[in-house]
Amino acid sequence: MKLARLIAVALSLLLPSVAFGQIERIWIGSSAIPQGLVVCWTSASPGPSIVEYGPTEALGTKVWSDGPTRLHQVVIPLFPIEPLERWFYRVRTGDQVSEIASFKAYPEDELRVAIVADWQGKPDLSSLQKDDPHLLLTAGDNVPDLHSLCGAGGADCTKPYEALIDRYSELFRSTPFLPALGNHDREIRLRGKEPPSEPVYDVEATAFRRFFALPGDEWKWRFDPPGFDLRFVALDLNHISDFGTTWQTCHDFREGSEQLAWYRSLMEEESPSFVVTLYNERNASVRSQAGGAWGDAIRRGTFAVSGFGYFAERAEVDGFPYYNTSLSGKGTKYPDPQSKFLASEDSYLLLTAKKDPPLLTVEIKSLAGETLDKKRYAPR
Repeated sequence: MKLARLIAVALSLLLPSVAFGQIERIWIGSSAIPQGLVVCWTSASPGPSIVEYGPTEALGTKVWSDGPTRLHQVVIPLFPIEPLERWFYRVRTGDQVSEIASFKAYPEDELRVAIVADWQGKPDLSSLQKDDPHLLLTAGDNVPDLHSLCGAGGADCTKPYEALIDRYSELFRSTPFLPALGNHDREIRLRGKEPPSEPVYDVEATAFRRFFALPGDEWKWRFDPPGFDLRFVALDLNHISDFGTTWQTCHDFREGSEQLAWYRSLMEEESPSFVVTLYNERNASVRSQAGGAWGDAIRRGTFAVSGFGYFAERAEVDGFPYYNTSLSGKGTKYPDPQSKFLASEDSYLLLTAKKDPPLLTVEIKSLAGETLDKKRYAPR
């Protein structure tokens, strides 16, 4: 017995100590503060949320929340005294400390934004990462569904989103992420061939809103990148033909709805020179809704981006551009009647905004890095 104890003590001295609260994954979201971001992470055990950050690896600034939790979200306000290239940070929960990571500071002259959709297949995004975007946005369908990993009815289960972060860990810890909602992002039961007795989708998108840090209501949001005359607006429009059934997936979009009133007001106010609208519904269907009110409001912006269907497209309707993009772009097409570019290609959009002179360039890019279509937009 004494020999066994001696061996156990010897092994404990040789083996590295394991911290109680293991940091599992880290990603960056957005804050309502224009210059702020939200550092998010999960830990194996609950504990406080602490972020240390600064303009160098010496860090120097600390923000925290004392409440014990496994899902952590801490706002870091970024107010640089002089132009910076990168911000550095690490997170702590209990005794566990992450490695120092970094993300790019907002640039002085050129902002790169990648937009993806239909992320269910988790493809290789090496080409997108080579474009080195400052921001990563989506036009919906960020996971295949919730029920496969969570069981039927698991509206608050975040496991599919955790799996997404794990697949692209370096991308998410170094690039602020603002996703828009799609129907798959809240699918809590198998859809089936006929509307069942119980709702198939969690309209409130509980897991999505719990997991990601986004401005506003989170199921719809607006974001103006600091220093650029540019705005992104995300809407909750998907499977609108199923509204009012147990297949209903999105919030109300009809005349008199909160969503339409909010969007209409946003587009009628004095807004930036470039406004990009994101959603996950067929473009041709959206612009006819509410007696054409949606189309009228959307056309006050620069262009719209959808992730509805598995194809790459740029359409122009009365001179206004509508895009469709899909990381799973070799599937079913729902082409716009007025397509100018259409391809069965796995794709994403790369937006490049320049200040002087103000210009917004949009490229449809394949996952092999090839530019399939390119268009430049002047201020509205």
